[in-house]
Amino acid sequence: MSRKNIVIAGLLTAVCASALVVSMASRPGTGQNMRQAGYVRPTQEHSMKKTALIQDVTATERLNRVDAGRDLRAMLTATAGKPPRDVALYAQQLEHSHGHIAMLMWIDFSSEQIRTFKSIPPEGTREQQQRLRQYLNAAKSAVKKYQSYESPSFAVGTRKYFIMGQRSRDGQVGVLAMIDQTVLSRVAEHQRKNLRLIPYPKEGKFRVESVHADTLRDITVKTGHDNENASHFYENEIVVRFREGHPGSDQLRKIAADIRCGAPRKLGYAYIFRSANMSYSQLKTYFASKWHPLYTEPHYVYLTNDSTDENTASVITPNDLLFPDYQWNLPAIETGRGWNLSKGSNKVTVAVVDTGVQADHPDLRGQLLSGYNAISSGAKPDDDVGHGTHVCGIIGALVNNSEGVAGISWYNKIMPVKVLDNSGAGTTYAVAEGIIWAVDHGAKVINLSLGNYADSQFLHDAIKYAYDKDAVLVSAAGNDNTERPGYPAAYPEVLAVAATNASGEKASFSNYGDYVDVAAPGESIASTYPGSQYAALSGTSMASPHAAALAGLVRSLNPDLTNKEVMDLMTKNTVDLGNPGHDKYFGWGQVDIYKTLQAASGGEVPLELWPQHVREKINLLERRLKTK
Repeated sequence: MSRKNIVIAGLLTAVCASALVVSMASRPGTGQNMRQAGYVRPTQEHSMKKTALIQDVTATERLNRVDAGRDLRAMLTATAGKPPRDVALYAQQLEHSHGHIAMLMWIDFSSEQIRTFKSIPPEGTREQQQRLRQYLNAAKSAVKKYQSYESPSFAVGTRKYFIMGQRSRDGQVGVLAMIDQTVLSRVAEHQRKNLRLIPYPKEGKFRVESVHADTLRDITVKTGHDNENASHFYENEIVVRFREGHPGSDQLRKIAADIRCGAPRKLGYAYIFRSANMSYSQLKTYFASKWHPLYTEPHYVYLTNDSTDENTASVITPNDLLFPDYQWNLPAIETGRGWNLSKGSNKVTVAVVDTGVQADHPDLRGQLLSGYNAISSGAKPDDDVGHGTHVCGIIGALVNNSEGVAGISWYNKIMPVKVLDNSGAGTTYAVAEGIIWAVDHGAKVINLSLGNYADSQFLHDAIKYAYDKDAVLVSAAGNDNTERPGYPAAYPEVLAVAATNASGEKASFSNYGDYVDVAAPGESIASTYPGSQYAALSGTSMASPHAAALAGLVRSLNPDLTNKEVMDLMTKNTVDLGNPGHDKYFGWGQVDIYKTLQAASGGEVPLELWPQHVREKINLLERRLKTK
């Protein structure tokens, strides 16, 4: 079959990468106490989207100012006491890998010599040139006084810049840099498309509808990841003393079913219950309303606990520059504790079917395989959009390298597969080809941060082909705040991922529906970006790689699990943020890396999954025989 005979459906990153933040209101007629995006007039919607766009651009500017400061400090440290030739070589390498450095000036205070390694004077008006010189002179003056310097952003011609200055610890030298902020305009353009602030694609062939949201439940309790609370008591446990003494076996079975717990621990007159999906506050409300106990209280950390508890694992905190202030998403899903159990394995490959990647990004060095380009045969999968590089960084940016961001996986290899062109759009054929290529070349997990509302049988066949070869397929739900199913996320073989914000609420832009399996962080996620830079982007495109990375960690820890067993573990070990069990906003809940890896650990199939495991192994063998 030729490409001309293929029915083309645009698969847009725009469906899965946005930064829309809207107010919530009740939907009449539901009879439920929930929060949802209220109706707004088109003029209001446009204004709100522009505000959201500014939010991500502002965060990106902060990320890149911090990163630029780190680069200058690293240069001063690495060249301390070195001869001019070595300084020049370092500067040349820095400029080559960081194209946004428009000017680099070296000041030797002992000899009072100034050396400019790179200077591309931007063309602008007389007033703009005067402002540039003003900030440059201010930087020189500050560094001369042993002060660091950072100018506000300023425009010269059509571009924005800022000046930064640092002085060495011994005071011998200083370095000034003029940083080109083109990344801000790229992020803004990216989000204009994703937020439908401009027609996208321009041809209008790929129509994606946005509709009014359904209601969301009020979340009165933050579940699972409030560090202050977690440091004082176990969030999913409660101590209960019943008014009538000890409950009978039938009553205990009723409680176990209601709160999804195993057998409680009995301590004197009291019982300690651990729920699989409820927080302490939810448990307290349940027992107060259903059982009227003599008292309930938290299970405080200082209480005796004979066995190793899931809440006592140490948290591994990486030294990556942007982690403490900008990567809220990793602590939110217990990544630091999960790293005690698995940091990934280079034997398990995670494919990113997307816009490609910046292969020489310093924070992805050594993490990438060569990959494939389905857009231009024989070409490298270079990223000319930024979306794929951002997704790759969420999964596997280098950890503990004192630079940039930390990925979720330390060691899983990332396979970049370019299926979307420089507009961020692609065809069903290209995406299907990319999926098939990835699984045929060893991918055990495939991330698909793309989608369309058209149900393409051709694409579904590619999905089923990869699934039958035991790949875990993960896809973003979409960003139109609609219940309309998007594909490939809605296919039964795919783990569909919705987005949450830092408060554990549904991200306002996130699609929802019965097909959603899990949720993951998706608002203002910091990650790698082309030009050896960093950007904060929002969208279910950013949520999906959190789940894909977790699948990679699970398969690294327990490679004997089938794809269905991996998906089952991920859905059964979430933090439930909605109605108990599955709901259409969060699926089974927000992914929890530590809980999932704990369930998968032991080097063998967990006992709870053994019957399914045998059945899945037989089914997998049958599927493989059919494909031969």
